[in-house]
Amino acid sequence: MTDTHYMSQEKLDELIQELQERKTAGRKEIAVTLEYAKSLGDLSENFEYHDAKDRQATNEKRIIILEDMIKNAVIIQQQSGGSVIDLGVTFLVERDQKEMTFQIVGSNEANPLEGKISNESPMGEAFIGARVGEVVVVETPAGHAQYTVKAIH
Repeated sequence: MTDTHYMSQEKLDELIQELQERKTAGRKEIAVTLEYAKSLGDLSENFEYHDAKDRQATNEKRIIILEDMIKNAVIIQQQSGGSVIDLGVTFLVERDQKEMTFQIVGSNEANPLEGKISNESPMGEAFIGARVGEVVVVETPAGHAQYTVKAIH
């Protein structure tokens, strides 16, 4: 899992916080639950025990993922005033006489409802490198969508 993970400093801080919580409070809570479940007796049919073991495995897997993401994080600097769309850039486009604002972010921060599109998505890949005035064609399940880049902030 040594892929580069592009993210904002805020996202990195959020992941570090989650990692610390999972390593401390999360592990402790699961350990207490496991001890209680063991005290109930027969482990072969002990739902509480098996549930706690499943939660422990899920927590440990998430810890490994978080450690990898943090170790391989590359911070996206908020860019403004540039002439080319790239990671961290917010830009204005027009499609069908409707203006929309987007920002190119790492895949971990993508949220289309907030206008944050992943650099790895077809839309993000299509916009990266575009300049003001250019028409960008994005392949969608419904066909081609054309956007005109109006401004780069």
